[in-house]
Amino acid sequence: MTTPALLPLSGRRIPPLNLGPPSFPHHRATLRLSEKFILLLILSAFITLCFGAFFFLPDSSKHKRFDLGLEDVLIPHVDANRGAKNPGVFLIHGPDEHRHREEEERLRNKIRADHEKALEEAKEKLKKSREEIRAEIQTEKNKVVQEMKTKEKKPLPPVPIPNLTGINGGDPESSDIRKKREKIKEMMKHAWDNYRIYGWGHNELRPIARKGHSTNIFGSSQMGATIVDALDTLYIMGLLDEFRDGQKWIEDNLDFSVNSEVSVFEVNIRFIGGLLSAYYLSGEEIFKIKAVQLAEKLLPAFNTPTGIPWAMVNLKSGVGRNWGWASAGSSILAEFGTLHMEFVHLSYLTGDPVYYKKVMHIRKLLQKMDRPNGLYPNYLNPRTGRWGQYHTSVGGLGDSFYEYLLKAWLMSDKTDHEARKMYDDAIEAIEKHLIKKSRGGLTFIGEWKNGHLEKKMGHLACFAGGMFALGADGSRMDKAGHYLELGAEIAHTCHESYDRTALKLGPESFKFDGAVEAVAVRQAEKYYILRPEVIETYWYLWRFTHDPRYRRWGWEAALAIEKYCRVSGGFSGVKDVYSSTPTHDDVQQSFFLAETLK
Repeated sequence: MTTPALLPLSGRRIPPLNLGPPSFPHHRATLRLSEKFILLLILSAFITLCFGAFFFLPDSSKHKRFDLGLEDVLIPHVDANRGAKNPGVFLIHGPDEHRHREEEERLRNKIRADHEKALEEAKEKLKKSREEIRAEIQTEKNKVVQEMKTKEKKPLPPVPIPNLTGINGGDPESSDIRKKREKIKEMMKHAWDNYRIYGWGHNELRPIARKGHSTNIFGSSQMGATIVDALDTLYIMGLLDEFRDGQKWIEDNLDFSVNSEVSVFEVNIRFIGGLLSAYYLSGEEIFKIKAVQLAEKLLPAFNTPTGIPWAMVNLKSGVGRNWGWASAGSSILAEFGTLHMEFVHLSYLTGDPVYYKKVMHIRKLLQKMDRPNGLYPNYLNPRTGRWGQYHTSVGGLGDSFYEYLLKAWLMSDKTDHEARKMYDDAIEAIEKHLIKKSRGGLTFIGEWKNGHLEKKMGHLACFAGGMFALGADGSRMDKAGHYLELGAEIAHTCHESYDRTALKLGPESFKFDGAVEAVAVRQAEKYYILRPEVIETYWYLWRFTHDPRYRRWGWEAALAIEKYCRVSGGFSGVKDVYSSTPTHDDVQQSFFLAETLK
């Protein structure tokens, strides 16, 4: 989440990195070492450094510097083979070979001078006694510790925030609507109160087993994902006592200095997005501080050859990696493409441009790459900068990338024309290649796989109905009416996917093959895990059209959730929406409180 005016429902969304003081031998152990041994250690280290540097100086015929942030870089899939001796290698245009040689000679001379200086320092060290060396070590250690303490006390710069939105929007005139709104609020209380009793501090809740729950996207630590994710919903609903309980837990317990590997994408939208949203709603500084602390822990994920971040990062070590199943080690479009709004706000709130630069670098790289049929594949290799498998989807793996392009434009007060152009280009290609009508007249968004269209639509893709409606104003060639109608058609299709089940809740994905339309075929696709995307689209269409059918459809979904997903310990997903006696999956997802109920 970013600003209260733009609550991205399907993809939400100061102490610096705790590097710790250098590790030094314990004093008593140091006293046991002989002076000779200490001096030999120092001497051998310098000799190794000097010899290593002289033997491994760069060879100008083999190595050239490259920087993906520069505008004149050749990006693979754009221009890598033109005029290149080694196709696919990053090259820099500009300085001629003579200037390269001068630069490398200057570097050699600098390295030699540095090494001579180091040798002189080593000689001086050898002349000192053991006590003097030990005192110098302790002095340096104290200096590092003091510098870290000073940095930790450094407050974030004061930044004016928009007027706090608050919750003083008034009550609906209709008593029926007031009653329905109170019912949703009661459902939120039921979900929160049971989490508070049985899962407090855990990431999520098992409402039937009545205990905490977590998945690998949050790592091995108890980070209170449900607390952070639900803050803004609590505030908007006026549940301020519950909001303050969550704030107190965050102040006392939320610690990111843990040896835990987390999903960069999930932690960004649920934690950074949740914290920034709570900050903009309440003005409480603790939320801004915690958001910045976490963001600094995510920055090492961007340390790849291309600047495309890893999917996972260890919050303590900074080591990153990608999912093993993701197309030969690729990063995922919906993950690295769903950082922009939060990171832009982080730079605004801290005055540090590093966050803005990271996400703008991703955008610049994507703009330079060829796209098959104008479509963005879901996989991009962060080592080579090449697309992985040619699979394009507006559902899982791709969805929120497109959402964030549109909302980046809206968030900039419609001045980020680059984001709007990327959105418009992408939507035109999607409409041309992925959006089709079934034999029964249902408009659906398929998936492009290996050169052909798969006639399957996921629940996650149902958010696109709302996105098309939200992006209608400002569309090219005055096609606002067209995109509003397209959004309505997608909303109708997704409603059909709900209406054609026994529980009146939609499956994870549904097919459009032959006589089967808007129905899940495989057992593994028949579950509902409290997802918000269909209800989100109803909400957008209601706000733009005030057609009462969207409120009616939303209420139908709320009643179905209440009837089939509510258990004594909270709310649970169901494994088969076509069975009148469903089995629960015993997980209350954090996004149920953060998005679906909102």
